[in-house]
Amino acid sequence: MDAPQLELHDVTPGVTVRSSLSPSRAGDFLACPLRYRLRVIDRLPEPADAVMVRGTLVHAVLEDLLAEPAESRTLDQAVKLLPTEWDKLREEEPRLAELFTSEQAADETEWLASAITLLETYFRMEDPRYLGPHTREEKISFEHESGLTFAGIVDRIDIAPDGRIRVVDYKTGKAPNPLYEDKALFQMKFYALVIWRTRGILPTLLQLMYIGDGSFLTYEPKEDELLATERKVLALWDAIATAVERRDFPAKKSGLCKWCSHQAICPEWGGTPPPFPEIVPEVPLVP
Repeated sequence: MDAPQLELHDVTPGVTVRSSLSPSRAGDFLACPLRYRLRVIDRLPEPADAVMVRGTLVHAVLEDLLAEPAESRTLDQAVKLLPTEWDKLREEEPRLAELFTSEQAADETEWLASAITLLETYFRMEDPRYLGPHTREEKISFEHESGLTFAGIVDRIDIAPDGRIRVVDYKTGKAPNPLYEDKALFQMKFYALVIWRTRGILPTLLQLMYIGDGSFLTYEPKEDELLATERKVLALWDAIATAVERRDFPAKKSGLCKWCSHQAICPEWGGTPPPFPEIVPEVPLVP
């Protein structure tokens, strides 16, 4: 099935959406179409979340740590990188200053200590001194013949001497209930599909590292499964294109609502969303 190209004449005058989709935004639409709309089309600001920012911080530390010489990739060095990376994040995103006021120095110290705990868990899971990562935080993309671009950012890609590829993603939360493992693996299959299409090599192993509890979720992808993932993404984009054309992004109430910052304007919670925007600049659907 072809994914439609959304051009100006296809949708409400003034609204243009770039034909690109990432696992994060795909997950938003599947979980709640309204949340997707508010994030991608309306682009409403969201307050900084301490748990999510901590995850970003730990990712940044691990990225820089693996750039160090192998013998320097120690826990002590990772801990030393924390304040530097935290300063960088706040400089890049001024809104992070709202997380901790000058009167909340003790809370900030405790928060940084919790990041150290995550790094300690990471070092119990693997020894980075023996890793030879091919890439870190790599932006990957593939344009399907339909015009839809599959895009994302992979935490780490390892390539063995014999050419085998391992795709690694860090999660600073805990592993999901086995009933929800397929949902967790969707992101990894998405990445594997893009790597397969762009490199011509099927990844050997997909590995999710849940640093929150020190567990792994691994998977060996098969060609037919990745083709099924491709069809799913194309069908999802078709649904998004239809929603844009109809200006209809219904809210979907679920247990995820308690983490949503848009409850006040959600119909499921007695709120009213803003009018569908008449003028929206070209909006990428990637993180």
